[in-house]
Amino acid sequence: MFHATRRRLAIWYTTVTAVLLLVFASGVYFYVRSTLIERVDDTLLHVVEIVERNLVIEPYYPDVKKLHVNVEASFRNNADTVEDDRIDLEWFNSTGELLWSTFSEPLNIPIHFNSTGETVQVLKPAEYNNNSRNYSPLLLRQVTQKMQVGQEVLGYLRVSHPWFEVSKPAQQLAIDLSVGTGLMVFSVALCGWFLSGKAMEPVLLSYQRLKQFTADASHELRSPITLIQTNIQVALAEPELSNSSNSTSLQYSQNLKVLERLTKRLGRLVDDLLFLARQDSGLVQPQFATCPLDALLVEVVEEQQLLAKEKNITLSLELIEPQEAVPTPEQLDSWFTLSGDWDQLARLFTNLIENAINYSSKGDRVQLQLQRIATTSELTPLAMPPGAMQVKIIDKGVGIASADLPRLFDRFYRVDPARSHTNCSGSGLGLAISSAIVLNHFGQIKATSVLHQGTTFIVTLPILLEPA
Repeated sequence: MFHATRRRLAIWYTTVTAVLLLVFASGVYFYVRSTLIERVDDTLLHVVEIVERNLVIEPYYPDVKKLHVNVEASFRNNADTVEDDRIDLEWFNSTGELLWSTFSEPLNIPIHFNSTGETVQVLKPAEYNNNSRNYSPLLLRQVTQKMQVGQEVLGYLRVSHPWFEVSKPAQQLAIDLSVGTGLMVFSVALCGWFLSGKAMEPVLLSYQRLKQFTADASHELRSPITLIQTNIQVALAEPELSNSSNSTSLQYSQNLKVLERLTKRLGRLVDDLLFLARQDSGLVQPQFATCPLDALLVEVVEEQQLLAKEKNITLSLELIEPQEAVPTPEQLDSWFTLSGDWDQLARLFTNLIENAINYSSKGDRVQLQLQRIATTSELTPLAMPPGAMQVKIIDKGVGIASADLPRLFDRFYRVDPARSHTNCSGSGLGLAISSAIVLNHFGQIKATSVLHQGTTFIVTLPILLEPA
């Protein structure tokens, strides 16, 4: 339980830190990326301003007012400069026709006015192969500026900058942030595991002391309770008391019988508490041995027949033989054999049968079914052979409300609203003990029930036998 809590705390530490680091890294990445884009756009706009100032604008004819840009005179001194900065220029006339460009081949991108910067993709010829041309994508950041004098449009200037000036540093930054975030998350996971262990130490110490106190108290209570029961039984066996017809003696005998029942109930509660305390502290270790489950159930059913007859309840056991694959006689003899602790399994099924009888009405029937089934990986631990024993304890009693089923195996949990009319003297620990025993045997236990119609407990235990 504490290891699971420690693990959850460490996971929460790591998850929260990972989310915060992811948000921080994402913020840094997008901030740096946007800053790089702004710098490229500022550079492009600055080039546009320089080129605009150096444009040579002339009239077409001396006596005509219509103007045009002298391309050769305007861009002759700018080509070398922009090549050094990896910036390419394109000049279009007012109708969108390309007149001059620093690119070796036209980009074939339609001209449109855009003075804020945009990212475009073009296909650039990469190589020739068997008279066919291969193309590779090229990303550019572009600014397109309309050049005009008054209302007269002289042309369009498009300035392009390679996008890898943004993408390459951004990719490297993303890699650095990913590696740094991963290392930080791993470090936080280790620190979280260490700190959660430190935080759980006082709780673990207190819990261990509480378990030790419960175990010691339960152990110390067993002796005086046993002495009380012995003395009561001796007193009830006195000839003077048993043969006396005096009303005072009869009342005294009745009181002793009540005390005997109460001490038995108290002794059963102490035994249950001692078992759970030792289970929590790891002192209860099942002694696995070859265990014929059919013989065990026959024995438990015989022991519970007296309780069933007192309530006029029919208690039966059904062994479901294999139907499809018929085993050999040797296999059939050990068909219901598994590896388990006889005493713990006897206690498990005694608790479940008593529970079914106590919550059944007179004339009802409690039925046990035992069969061997195939198992899944979630039931059978690694390196263990397939196959499991499934035991169903079916009663037609008062049933359990669906809201109570999830807490059915909690300690001291009693389903009083649904079973208030029954006179059951249980401690509320029987099902918790049953669940602990099933867990010791790597099995599963679950309950299905319909209120006022009955309950079925299903216990599945892996065989756990070593292969021959």
